[in-house]
Amino acid sequence: MGYDGQVTPGEAPATRDVGIARISKISVSDMHNNVYLITDTAGGDALLIDAADDWPAISAMIAADGGRVTHLATTHRHFDHVRALPEAARETGAQLLAGADDAADLPVEVDRRLQDGDTVQVGELAFDVVTLRGHTPGSIALSLRGSDGMTHLFTGDSLFPGGVGATDRYEYQSFPQLIDDVEERLFGRYDDNTWVYPGHGDDTTLAVERPHLTEWRTRGW
Repeated sequence: MGYDGQVTPGEAPATRDVGIARISKISVSDMHNNVYLITDTAGGDALLIDAADDWPAISAMIAADGGRVTHLATTHRHFDHVRALPEAARETGAQLLAGADDAADLPVEVDRRLQDGDTVQVGELAFDVVTLRGHTPGSIALSLRGSDGMTHLFTGDSLFPGGVGATDRYEYQSFPQLIDDVEERLFGRYDDNTWVYPGHGDDTTLAVERPHLTEWRTRGW
């Protein structure tokens, strides 16, 4: 069966071939956090996104893929996305990446603090960095242009099917800031042929979500 982005904790990884890269996805914990592994098919270097929980499951995904994790990115500082981060950092020895305004709050020392417009090079793969303020001050998304003609966008908790991430739990969060950044920096920069890989749950596309931007802004969440 083809990749559909639907995963459940305890299941084997869902994997897709996008030409220049392999993308693997698992779900971990009772919060259904998504963990992504993107491997350069030419050389085997890989980027792991969000070591959220359950290092044995993440390690098994890495082993099944056969690549080597050289970079480990955290999309934002919330606890449910970093529970396996210390172990993942120790076991992989990867370069640790996070948004500049979230890095100090992670349970590891970050090697590179990312800003909007930066590029992360993983083997022959070039990931563009997008800062999305609002869910946390330093949330980031990472985008990769596949040789399949599609952009692959890893959004953390800033964009989901049906809306943007929660902004009602901590006083530093801001819906107006998040919806502005999502509209300008995601929908404004990328075309409808963009696949979205969120921090929890199923995938979506910008084509599916774009018609609802005004609705989201009006409802305020």
